[in-house]
This record gives sequence, C-alpha cells and structure tokens, in this order.
Amino acid sequence: MQNNWKWSILFTAVVMAGCASPGEKQQAATSVPAKPAAVQPANSNERTVKSVDGSFEGEIVGKPAAGSKFSKVKIGMSFREVTKLIGAPDDMLRHETGKRWIPFYYGNDAQRLQTLYSGEGCLTFTGGNIFGGGGEELLRITVDPKGTCLAD
Repeated sequence: MQNNWKWSILFTAVVMAGCASPGEKQQAATSVPAKPAAVQPANSNERTVKSVDGSFEGEIVGKPAAGSKFSKVKIGMSFREVTKLIGAPDDMLRHETGKRWIPFYYGNDAQRLQTLYSGEGCLTFTGGNIFGGGGEELLRITVDPKGTCLAD
C-alpha cells in the first residue's frame, strides 16, 4: 500500500513532463502566426447592430418587412418592452449557455430565452444569470416566417 502513492506520483510526473515537451515549445515560438481572417457572418443576410443604449452589439438575420412586428423592435429592448409593443409570443424555449459553467460569471447571459412569433420569426433574449435574475435583453432578431428558427 505504501508503494502505491510513490507510483502515482511518478506516473503524474511522467505525464506532466510528456505534456510539456520542449520541442513543441520551440516549434510554436518559431512559427509565423497566421494573419487573422476578417470576420464574416455565416449568413449574408446577417448584420451586427448596436443596442438601443449602445452598450453591446446584437444581430439581425434577414430583413423585417415594413410595417411588420419585427420592424418595430430594436436590439437591447427588454422582454417586457417587446411584449407590450408587439404582443406575446406563440412559443418559447429557454436553455443554458456555456457561460453557465464559467466560475464566478455573474453576467446576464448564462441562459437564453428564444421566442417564436408565427409568420415573423424568432427573437432571442439574454435569459439571466445563474441565479435566474437579470437579463432579458433582446440580442438577436431572426426573420423566418416559416418558424424553423426556434430549433436553432
């Protein structure tokens, strides 16, 4: 039993030494970094827009038709403002984001709330922090009259 801890220390030391081989470090240091590519949206109909208060950027996918419900909403509006303006959604989906698992992350984007408006598309809101508070700011407007956006 006394030799088991010695073997586990030796095994750990060998594994750690293998992970930090000097040849890899030299190769990484001598290689020329690639020039960063310009960030292009995946969809040509996608554009980035500043929020109403200018504190963050959101996305608009597609072009809302003139006079439609989605032509009235703006990135950064709260869920309450949106529902007062255009009415309640037909369906909703809430899910966690990867930020949920970041230690000491207290931002309002640990969850997302996605709403479906039939004949219009989807609106995506921040869903709040890990404790359920905060959030519900409009992040993304997806114009999709068929309603396939809710599954994205």
